[in-house]
Amino acid sequence: MAREINLVPDIKEEMLKALKIRNMTYFACILAVVASVVVVVVLGLIMGGQQLALDAKGSTLGALSDKLGSYSDLDDFLTIKNQVDNIDLLSDNKRVISRTFNVLAALIPTGADTITISKLDVDLKEEQPTLSFEAQANAGKEPYIDYNVLDSFKKSMQFMYYDYGDYVDKNGKTIPAYCMIESGQDGATFNDSDKGIYALWTVDAEGCSGGEDYEYDMLDTYEGQRVEKIWRTPQTGEWYKQDPVEGQPYMSIDGTISNVEHFDSQCVSYVGTLNSQDTTPKWNENKSCMLVPGGSTGMNVSESSNGRDNNEELVLRFSATITLDAGVYDFSNRHLLMIPPSGRRNVTDSYVQVQAMFGERARDCDKDDAACTTETNKKGGK
Repeated sequence: MAREINLVPDIKEEMLKALKIRNMTYFACILAVVASVVVVVVLGLIMGGQQLALDAKGSTLGALSDKLGSYSDLDDFLTIKNQVDNIDLLSDNKRVISRTFNVLAALIPTGADTITISKLDVDLKEEQPTLSFEAQANAGKEPYIDYNVLDSFKKSMQFMYYDYGDYVDKNGKTIPAYCMIESGQDGATFNDSDKGIYALWTVDAEGCSGGEDYEYDMLDTYEGQRVEKIWRTPQTGEWYKQDPVEGQPYMSIDGTISNVEHFDSQCVSYVGTLNSQDTTPKWNENKSCMLVPGGSTGMNVSESSNGRDNNEELVLRFSATITLDAGVYDFSNRHLLMIPPSGRRNVTDSYVQVQAMFGERARDCDKDDAACTTETNKKGGK
């Protein structure tokens, strides 16, 4: 049996191991140094290349800037571009002052008691627009100077509302405003005595068609144009169903309308109530956009006196200011409709007859005008 004899002392063996570890450490350090040098060289090349590229781009941008600055119409171009970029903002902030006539058509009473404006100032600068005016009230019969006419006019403010929104097709797609005809030549809305207010969709006008596969329900002709009648007033009797029926107009008990052209109002909603013994809901019309937010307190009468108009008829002269809701004049509020007290006509964003609203300023009565101050021709006031 062979035997091994170790002739190397233990201390010598430990020294040899230490030398191996030292040599391996030196080798690892050399590799690390070489790798570091390579990394530094590569990074230097990359940074140098990037700097060269940046210098080249800078030179190119400088040349383009000089060329752009040489254009004589640059300022005009930048101005136009800025206006185009802000056109939506400008539209949202735009005020439609012509709606003043629609407001007046709703505010001013008609009938025996008349109010005629002789001076009008419209202030749209503040958050809430105001109408300041001088006017005269004519009772039309004895007593001619009747302060009740003015008082009734003031109290009617709490019954004035307005409405706006969009007309939509069966698929809920908004119909462009220029595709809709909402009133006749006299400025009054189209109104069916049984079914309420409607508008006409000019389906053949450019950009107005519902599409090749769109099915119209109420096509008609108006002033040589093919039009589709769209009800602004919901037809609850025809549209209401407890459950939707495919292909038929649908109006739920909470007022949601679908599968029929209709007006998507932002101010007026309809909610039905149905008792267990009822088959037809009772519908409540909820109006949220008040024309004069303060009601009767939104009108301030600053002066009143007895007077005579240009026909020498006895009238009540007065000056007043009415504060309106800001939404009345907002351009972004489309298809705006004034809703006066029941029995008065509705007026939309369209031409209205304004001649009857204005007249010459009435003058104060002369001191020796007995008819102007007699109690026979005067009622109420001072």
